[in-house]
Amino acid sequence: MLRSLTLLLAFQLSGEVLSSLFGWPVPGPVLGMLLLLITLIVRGRVSAGLSNDSQHILRYLPLILIPPSVGIMDYWGSLAQDAGAITLSIVLTTLLSLLLAAGLLHGLTRKR
Repeated sequence: MLRSLTLLLAFQLSGEVLSSLFGWPVPGPVLGMLLLLITLIVRGRVSAGLSNDSQHILRYLPLILIPPSVGIMDYWGSLAQDAGAITLSIVLTTLLSLLLAAGLLHGLTRKR
């Protein structure tokens, strides 16, 4: 499991380096995940160790949501002031994601 965690953290670090080096507005962990995805696509497979260890890590995913929940409770007053803008951005990005997913599904399942 240590090898898999090291690999995941190395990709996250490389994403952070790219983000800060080029000044891109994309967060480093997102770039790291993109690099990992590209690497896995090029390799054509996921190693058994990484696959197994990732399943174990995913069991603890809900723990990652605790700090943002505490932040929301702590800054509730500030968030309430911008509730309209926050709600609008959540609704628009959700609709955009649904439209994009539907278009992708349609394009992938279309008979040729």
